[in-house]
Amino acid sequence: MGARTLMIQGTATDAGKSTLVAGLGRVWHRRGLSVTPFKPQNMALNSAVSVDGGEIARAQAVQAAACGVAPTIDMSPVLLKPSSDRNAQVIIHGRAVAGMSARDYHHYKPTAMAAVRASYARLLEQYERVLVEGAGSPAEVNLRENDIANMGFAEAVDCPVVLVADIDKGGVFAQIVGTLALLSESERARIAGFVINRFRGDIALLEPGLDWLERETGKPVFGVLPWLDGLYLDAEDAIARDQRRDDAAAFVVQVPALPRISNHTDFDALRLQPGIDLQWVGPGQRPGGADLIVLPGSKNVRADRQWLTANGWDAHIARHLRYGGRVLGICGGYQMLGQAVDDPQGVEDAPGRVDGLGLLDIVTEIGTEKRLENVSGRLVAAGMPEMATVAGYRIHCGVTRGADLDRPFVQLETGADGAISADGQVAGTYLHGLFDSAAGCAAVLAWAGYENATTEDLADMRERQFERLADAVEAAIDIEALESAALGIEVADIEARA
Repeated sequence: MGARTLMIQGTATDAGKSTLVAGLGRVWHRRGLSVTPFKPQNMALNSAVSVDGGEIARAQAVQAAACGVAPTIDMSPVLLKPSSDRNAQVIIHGRAVAGMSARDYHHYKPTAMAAVRASYARLLEQYERVLVEGAGSPAEVNLRENDIANMGFAEAVDCPVVLVADIDKGGVFAQIVGTLALLSESERARIAGFVINRFRGDIALLEPGLDWLERETGKPVFGVLPWLDGLYLDAEDAIARDQRRDDAAAFVVQVPALPRISNHTDFDALRLQPGIDLQWVGPGQRPGGADLIVLPGSKNVRADRQWLTANGWDAHIARHLRYGGRVLGICGGYQMLGQAVDDPQGVEDAPGRVDGLGLLDIVTEIGTEKRLENVSGRLVAAGMPEMATVAGYRIHCGVTRGADLDRPFVQLETGADGAISADGQVAGTYLHGLFDSAAGCAAVLAWAGYENATTEDLADMRERQFERLADAVEAAIDIEALESAALGIEVADIEARA
């Protein structure tokens, strides 16, 4: 049997495309099939470094883990990283090629599509299943010309589509029927059926609507996925909406929700650890007391540095330090802790320079070359437990120089990284994933004043979520009917495989 491709499209952003790809990927992986995720085009500020050394969307790296394979650049051939409301950095096959406006990128799409087709062809040669994830909605009629993210791709490679809709948002039948109405005849014919996501309540009350939907559209509903309370999968882009405040937690960590925040998945491990109250503080919100303030990464460091000032963070951080608190910066947040951030070539925005918070004796100059690497090492700052090991990745533009680099925060296998102030209260690093290992998380928390924290590896927590999701997918979705209707696999082949 040759390779089979199935595309998951959604009625809207956050309908459940990424979740269904991860769940189906784990189901097929458990059934002994080699399966890979693939997203032709992704717009997201959460990224990862692939095993072949390129920058890819984090969602596809997570889906690869669900499928039991290592992430490669071919799984995420086109990544758009917005730096402003009108411009984005365009990454092709793991490498940044240019910053483009939406209009410029529209004209560039044929070139991007060639990269997409090349990656897809390579994956077809390596895997039995290719699970393709769409982007946004296929009903965005203003984006139909030169589309490479949804039906444009499906039509080009002639693959079937399953449409997923989120019932928790309300109007699920209108979502599905309205989407079908806005598709062309050939595109409607390509949709093999539907999956409804995030259902709460008595399924018997939904069944008359499902029967109506099948009669109205002539297409099957393959299943209804239940609301999975507390399900954790790394967010594709937006900060997870199920942030919970724990007023009884022993340790409070505050993170400013920067407008151009990137790789906020750095904080997922903290959010999931017992005893930690992770607080995202957005515009107009007044931050209270905290034990640790962490400045996250940013796709536009100068603009987000100015946002901090406009939202009162300069004074809040100064007061926090006077009372003995600790401050940590990661990637762009690390750069903001220094004396200045200079972007003479206009890599992130118009050329210019902005003053930093002045808490570390460093200066950063943003450059065109982006550093991409998976790394491991140990924490070496004063006050860290001896030999506390960490692993993660570095994705950043720019060179940082200054006297405080003589006191590194991390000693990686590739060299020293980061800096810590002379008084030990302020530290910064380019290392993403600092909290993902139990040992690394415990060590950083100990430096910040939380001794003997109970921590767990993020990879172990994520693995349990994959299994929970796959169990739910197998219980709620008729996998055999989906394979037969969407992939043309005969029942005898399914039984033989079992």
